Amino acid sequence: MVIKGSCLCGQVSYQINGPVGEIVHCHCRTCRKAHGAAFSSVASVQDRDFQLNGGALLKSFESSPGKRRFFCTECGTQIYAKRDNTEHVILRLGSLDDDPGSREAKHIWVADKASWYALRSDIPCFGTFE
Repeated sequence: MVIKGSCLCGQVSYQINGPVGEIVHCHCRTCRKAHGAAFSSVASVQDRDFQLNGGALLKSFESSPGKRRFFCTECGTQIYAKRDNTEHVILRLGSLDDDPGSREAKHIWVADKASWYALRSDIPCFGTFE
């Protein structure tokens, strides 16, 4: 099964040729600021399964030591993040065009969640990274 995704302007696209990991909703301050939202929904994808097209339009920003966020320079859509010395990307699920075939598993960094957002969930919640 091939899963596709792209940025808002369509100039950066990707396909995934393997499984998408469990979906995690991150409420850390960095994710909230980067996405302009209450939280960021992410999942891991093995490097070998992630094929990027239009990568020349990507720029990255080191948001924390050893972690870079990659986004389209035309429209600003965040596509993925990458930590040093890992074999997977952290896919930003808002950029998906297809169903990833996985489901939400947990909320993390809820100790940092937006004060204006009421968390109502039947999935596990963790105060920090779990």
